[in-house]
Amino acid sequence: MNIFRNREKSTQLVTRGRFEIEREGSVASLEYALAGPILELIHTEVPESMRGTGAGSSLVESALQWAREHKVKIDVVCPFVAEYLSKHPEYADLLLR
Repeated sequence: MNIFRNREKSTQLVTRGRFEIEREGSVASLEYALAGPILELIHTEVPESMRGTGAGSSLVESALQWAREHKVKIDVVCPFVAEYLSKHPEYADLLLR
């Protein structure tokens, strides 16, 4: 007996990518995954030569502004993003949890 007969299969499209900032040949990035209305912020990588320049914060702010413009919620995996959000409560409405 097939109890799943006539059931539609669910599909979920996940897009992976990264926000980037390039300065003098070095690239800082924030990796993400977008699945439906949720933008998962996974990992921030800032080269040594770019640390202390605000590059990481600029990446996070760009991602948060993109999320707001596209009306998606964010799921934070990256500790750097979590720390940024703790200092910027104006983005609290974007948090999934």
